Amino acid sequence: MEIYKQSGNYAKGRFMNATPTSMAMDPKTLISILRDYMRTNTNRKPARPIGTVTSAVPYAELPDQTVVRWFGHSALMLELEGKTLLIDPMFGKAPMPVQIFGNRRFSRSVPLELTQLPLIDAVLISHDHYDHLDYGSIKRIKDRVKQFIVPLGVGPHLERWGVDKAKIQEHDWWSEFQYEGLQLACTPARHFSGRGLGDREATLWCSWVIKGRNVSVFFSGDSGYGDHFQAIGQKYGPFDLTFMECGQYDRRWAGIHMLPEESVQAHLDVRGKLMIPIHWGAFTLAMHEWTDPIERVSKAARENKVALAAPQIGQTLVLGAPDYPTSPWWRSV
Repeated sequence: MEIYKQSGNYAKGRFMNATPTSMAMDPKTLISILRDYMRTNTNRKPARPIGTVTSAVPYAELPDQTVVRWFGHSALMLELEGKTLLIDPMFGKAPMPVQIFGNRRFSRSVPLELTQLPLIDAVLISHDHYDHLDYGSIKRIKDRVKQFIVPLGVGPHLERWGVDKAKIQEHDWWSEFQYEGLQLACTPARHFSGRGLGDREATLWCSWVIKGRNVSVFFSGDSGYGDHFQAIGQKYGPFDLTFMECGQYDRRWAGIHMLPEESVQAHLDVRGKLMIPIHWGAFTLAMHEWTDPIERVSKAARENKVALAAPQIGQTLVLGAPDYPTSPWWRSV
């Protein structure tokens, strides 16, 4: 707690956003959300399970290859200059404390068994919400991970779940550090945290900058739109690849989740080249149709001349390849 109090983002026992972000809702707004939630004639989840693509693990054949596999929602594997990173590894069936309840994953399974994972050089976590920090997944992979890199306050979760404290690094916003030859920075996001009724904003949330010798990557985590994207772009851009949050949004909570058009603008703000939209395709956490994020972000990308890749869940993408996956696979589900 003494360390947390030294953070410029911490006050009165809670972490806070740099941009004032209210999550309070008046009774009229709450009633409108309940009414929308009760509607049954929606397309909030696929009519049938989504198929996934299985590929070799690890995939990269050359040390200088940059290889990406997206596992749905915000979970992905990044092979970069001989290192394997796992980001927000939520492999559970539902983003809930008890996974037999709640909305289930759109696919019957993830594209690989966790027992297939190679040695992971580092796991990066953006914040402690259930759809990003999953107890069951951490328990199953913890002995295959060399280092967990997390924002302030998230480390104690991992310690309680059996992760050796020596394998945990906690970082504040704008913290810069080296790990296994990579340059990393913990950067701001506009969101919140919490896993229970009394711990909202007790831990920090963040985005991540990952730089190798020749490749620069940005992972947005969960975030509403804000001027922090321009600040990140000015300090660390341009980026060869961005993973931008695009899903689970609503104008009623636009301060903590970007609309798809804002996701494209955030990509431009950080000076990104290729964009992969994340935070969609796995769970229903908002009122929009499940394909709305990818349809809207694809349209916004075309209008803004942004290079967009839309891989299937589990599909391998090699950065610098002649072509990137753009086929609208979701329309056939």
